[in-house]
Amino acid sequence: MTDKAILVVSFGTSYKETREKTIDAVEKAVASKYPDWKVARAFTSRMIIKKLKDRDGIQIDYITDAFQRLIDEGVRKVVVLPTHVMNGIEYEDVARISSEFKDRFDCFRMCTPLLTTEEDYDAVIDAIDKSYLQRVFNDAPVGRAMVFMGHGTEHFANACYCELQMKLSALGYQHVYVTTVEGFPSFEDTMAAMASHKYNMVYLAPFMLVAGDHAVNDMAGDEEDSLRSKFIDAGCEVECILEGLGEQKAFQDLFLKHLENVIKQ
Repeated sequence: MTDKAILVVSFGTSYKETREKTIDAVEKAVASKYPDWKVARAFTSRMIIKKLKDRDGIQIDYITDAFQRLIDEGVRKVVVLPTHVMNGIEYEDVARISSEFKDRFDCFRMCTPLLTTEEDYDAVIDAIDKSYLQRVFNDAPVGRAMVFMGHGTEHFANACYCELQMKLSALGYQHVYVTTVEGFPSFEDTMAAMASHKYNMVYLAPFMLVAGDHAVNDMAGDEEDSLRSKFIDAGCEVECILEGLGEQKAFQDLFLKHLENVIKQ
């Protein structure tokens, strides 16, 4: 048995289909690139872990349990790969817990979230273009807009959404917008910024690893306060792309790049 492991840490989701297409897919990409490493999984949402166990009989480790399991298995070298988008509360929790275990291993390293350095923003926008924009705008761009819905947070890391929006605009993506469920810009903020363009077709996609509860309900739901409903009420035709970032090869490659940068240090 190998004594080195890559621990892929995700918030998690109780939606089986998107879990297989996103979290599973990222983990499989990691395992394919690093066949001589053990690839382990941890979720940070205890609620999702409990739901999966009670409903489906699936046991997924919380991050502390995952570390202890690696210790018990004799692993001596660990690289933690968080699948988080930004350096927010969830990532800080992963970093804090990781710091409590790092001295239990001979070598311990941790990757950064997707949006950390200035170069990361350019790489993420390139992945957005390859994964979404080319199929949305290539055939008939006039009158169309693309809106990515992030989670949002009260943490100062929420500023990453604003930087991403500014970078998109600076690079010429004038009809691509970023909004959030729980932060700034809100749905209303984003729609106000779009109003003068009088779009007739709006595409929505989650700017999240998985297309889980937020994507299904807050973005694409039938309730009047969903993002889809708000655009329909504004007179737009709406198409929801229920695909998480983890589903896209370009984003899987970004996670692999973050991992490679840490492993080769």
